[in-house]
Amino acid sequence: MLSQQTMDIVKSTAPVLEVHGNEITKAFYKNMFVAHPELLNIFNHANQAKGRQQAALANTVYAAAVHIENLGAIMPVVHQIAQKHRSLGIKPEHYPIVGEFLLGAIKEVLGDAATDDIINAWAEAYGVIADAFMSTEESMYQEAENKEGGWRFFKEFEIADKVVENEEITSFYLKPVDGETLPEYKPGQYITVKIDIPGEKFTHRRQYSLSRATNKNAFRISVKREDINDPEGKVSVYLHNQAKVGDRIEVSAPAGDFHLDLASKAPVTFIAGGVGITPLMAMFDTLAALDPNRATTLIHSARTAKLHVFDKEISANLEKMPNASYITLNTDEVGYITKEFLQENVGLDHDVYVCGPSVFMEAIINHLYAIGFKESQIHFEFFGPAQQLKVTVNA
Repeated sequence: MLSQQTMDIVKSTAPVLEVHGNEITKAFYKNMFVAHPELLNIFNHANQAKGRQQAALANTVYAAAVHIENLGAIMPVVHQIAQKHRSLGIKPEHYPIVGEFLLGAIKEVLGDAATDDIINAWAEAYGVIADAFMSTEESMYQEAENKEGGWRFFKEFEIADKVVENEEITSFYLKPVDGETLPEYKPGQYITVKIDIPGEKFTHRRQYSLSRATNKNAFRISVKREDINDPEGKVSVYLHNQAKVGDRIEVSAPAGDFHLDLASKAPVTFIAGGVGITPLMAMFDTLAALDPNRATTLIHSARTAKLHVFDKEISANLEKMPNASYITLNTDEVGYITKEFLQENVGLDHDVYVCGPSVFMEAIINHLYAIGFKESQIHFEFFGPAQQLKVTVNA
């Protein structure tokens, strides 16, 4: 437990962290990677280059300061980040390194304003927060390992098939080299693939949604080629251009908090933007198999008609789902999804799952709130580090 004095000091730094958070986290990552370049084998280089990882950490540190007297308030965020950490293979020995360089960055950026009392208070607070992460992640590692067919960190898989879905997206079917059956996963979850790219100094780890319902024999990921977004595209370009059937890669067990609530019987709508359809396709596929009579709407917005995917699978599922519908929108023809479109096509009694680019989700979620949806009805997932959406939330 933290002393009241420590909590008071940490909470008093919240306004400073709100202003200087990104500056602190930029210094943190820069200094840590200079001292421990081996950690570049774990961290996503694209998220670093784009500043997303720094922003996500700054938001987390600020939230910890604001809620230091009731850290339970940020446990949902801790749980979400811990899922990503577990998938990436973060270990307890990484936390002292992070703590050392985070405190160093606070002192570097704040200078004399970072008094000994402030640094000591944050050191104590960091220890409590790190323990929460390590405990949560250890429970997740044990859960993943103890499932039938499960494992702890990474396991060797073979690319069993490679299917071009459209001009941007290719699906990869991954089978475990040891021939064991795969654990069941929740529709909407993701895996991490660990890849050594020829000519690259560091290993790359990327998280991809599983794009179909649980299958005991093979995972499927459907990867958008991001070659115009260097450095974001290094792994996707490698997978599209160089990876071939028979190649081996390492894969983590499925993870993630964004998944379909199969216990609910409420009508459901899936709203996807571009490649954001991948986790929603797993949900739609699962409903077709397990709850085909549930009222379901799948909405997919893409730039052009050529960029819609899984048409044959969706059509086959619709034949089994008497209360389901599928709506496609092409933004080059009709523009973006509007509030009026949602009012016409999504019932106010629906649970809604949203996935796509952050600007897409921000617009969709704001529209949903504007027409009367409650926060408990809306579920969404970011690709990459969690970002803050500019939304007005209904109770």
